[in-house]
Amino acid sequence: QGQEKLSCNPKKENGTHVVLCELGNPMKAGAQITVDMELSVSGLEDMGDAITFQLQLRSKNSPSPTNASVMVMVPVEAQAEMELRGNSLPDTTVLPTSWQGVEGSRRLEDRGIKVEHVYELHNKGPSTVSGVTLHLAVPHQLGGHILLYLLELGTEGGMNCTHHPALNPAQV
Repeated sequence: QGQEKLSCNPKKENGTHVVLCELGNPMKAGAQITVDMELSVSGLEDMGDAITFQLQLRSKNSPSPTNASVMVMVPVEAQAEMELRGNSLPDTTVLPTSWQGVEGSRRLEDRGIKVEHVYELHNKGPSTVSGVTLHLAVPHQLGGHILLYLLELGTEGGMNCTHHPALNPAQV
């Protein structure tokens, strides 16, 4: 008939997390109750595809071995929106058509104009992410000629990075 808020208390029982809710005391014989529960569970990143809850109705008045428990499986789906931002410093570079690199030189100035590309991968949530792989392909040759001389590759924020074998081949 009416709606009432339940009084629920979380506790640990035999190494398991238990939430105990008092449904009514005293409860009339033949009473039917519908309970809607909203649970907030954190730390589900490594739980797999589902989490299982064991539900059981117990009576303090007449303990019975027939107080069977029901297993309820709730699917878990982590959602996170990733965003890749990038820029180049300087943002525009124009080489003269007659420019030639100095063959065999180990000076950076003789290889061309330095351009730094910075990429940032952001997690816009709502879930956390781990094990993200970003593949970034940089065209370093065009028609057998060096287009971009890949000097170095760096990361910040505890990321691992594998580089292309053509990274700084002349060791400048």
